[in-house]
Amino acid sequence: MRILIVDDEQLALNRLSRLLTELGYTDITAATSANQALEAAKGSKNGFDAAFLDISMSGGGGIELGGELKKVYPDIFIVYQTAFEEYALKAFEVGAVDYLLKPYDKTTLKRSIERIEGNKKNVIPRFVSKIGDTKLLLTPSDIYYVKADLSETMLRSQEGFSYYQGKISTLEESLRPHSFARIHRSYIINLNKIKELIPAPQSRIIFSFTGINERIESSKEGAKRFRETIEASNLTN
Repeated sequence: MRILIVDDEQLALNRLSRLLTELGYTDITAATSANQALEAAKGSKNGFDAAFLDISMSGGGGIELGGELKKVYPDIFIVYQTAFEEYALKAFEVGAVDYLLKPYDKTTLKRSIERIEGNKKNVIPRFVSKIGDTKLLLTPSDIYYVKADLSETMLRSQEGFSYYQGKISTLEESLRPHSFARIHRSYIINLNKIKELIPAPQSRIIFSFTGINERIESSKEGAKRFRETIEASNLTN
């Protein structure tokens, strides 16, 4: 497991690194600030599986850092650590898998690692998006389709369109294992939400969805990829 640890207190950083090493995890990257952590994340060739973030840091808080890391690696497991209990709800709102209250011992850290390892076997990503000032925490099953509109990425759910701070290409990688397909440069659709397939000119396909009265037309290349995806699925079933 590739782990990123971030704390602006060097002693705390050293202690966490030592505990993780004692538990058998040695692929560790340490950072003492949010900016340093983001640089490490964006510059990493293999990415990170998990990040342990201190919430209260000078020069940028861990909550905000967790959100930025999720944009780079949507499937990363975030564990927050702090001496203040009042941050717990906020931590889970941004998709934390665990919350460690300082000071913690190796047994507590081990339980947190075991929670990550357990979730890795059945990962259900969650995506934070916004409608006005309201934040939504959506799972793949909540999403009908993803739409890229100029520089914005929107998620269509029962609540309507919400804005997601990330690229559609990054979402595609996270959603593909959950029965999503790219049917246009601007659209990714949930195959489990399809109600009807309507033939369109130039071998394109128009999709309608169960639960919402909307239709989306694929590109010619997107329709080809969709048919190949369905054929491959039929061969394996």
